[in-house]
Amino acid sequence: MIVTTGRGRFNVHRTGNAGPAVLMLHPLALAGSVWDPLARHLGPRHRVVAPDARGHGGSEWDGAGFTVEDLAADAAAIIEALDLGPAHVVGLSMGGSAALVLAATRPDLVDRLVLADTTSCYGPDRLEKWAERARNAAGVPRERQLDFQVDRWFAVSFRERHPAEVERVSKIFLATNSRAHAAACRALGALDATALLPRIQAPALVLAGEQDYATPPVMARTIADGIPDARLRILPATRHLSLIERPDLWPMVADHLTEDTTEKADRHR
Repeated sequence: MIVTTGRGRFNVHRTGNAGPAVLMLHPLALAGSVWDPLARHLGPRHRVVAPDARGHGGSEWDGAGFTVEDLAADAAAIIEALDLGPAHVVGLSMGGSAALVLAATRPDLVDRLVLADTTSCYGPDRLEKWAERARNAAGVPRERQLDFQVDRWFAVSFRERHPAEVERVSKIFLATNSRAHAAACRALGALDATALLPRIQAPALVLAGEQDYATPPVMARTIADGIPDARLRILPATRHLSLIERPDLWPMVADHLTEDTTEKADRHR
């Protein structure tokens, strides 16, 4: 469905019709449909909303540069337009960076957080590294970028056992607008949100693949150390797209999202 907000029109994937709302924010150069398997798992107990970020999937984009703060504000606008708040928010990679900024700047809209394979800052050389990534995103044919991406996304063993899932995610990447991909790279390079972490009030589950060299576990530890109420899990033999690669994690995610509902009910008895 298309959701019209004051910040633009966004394509939104919806699963489930009852229960607490869950907003799911996707990784760089993918789309909300990447969440389909996890959304189906959560759907029986939650209203799952997975928007395409600006310029990604079916969402509009005016071609102008944007920041991770803009992506967080887009997410806030979607929550408000659909009257979902406060919502649980699940973010992976770029989506995780947007989620933590959203939680820090609009705590009224965020209930609980899951932050997977993400970062609050890519380090002192981030501008140069991400500028190069942006040039490659815009200038190299998407098919030629795919081997690099797949190697970062999934462990070798997963790729061997689940070629259909690798192909599903790859097709989403190939369909992504290269210019929007490049703009998102520049946004990630400019991100420095570590100082915002102590402002996050939402209980957070922080996940990181042990073999994730896009956002290595040290970045997850920085997030978990900075958020007052956070739990960290380092995932053995897992790379960047942990919540796609590891369906065995989905019950833990569901439990984390459900805890708040139980706690609120207990407090109001």
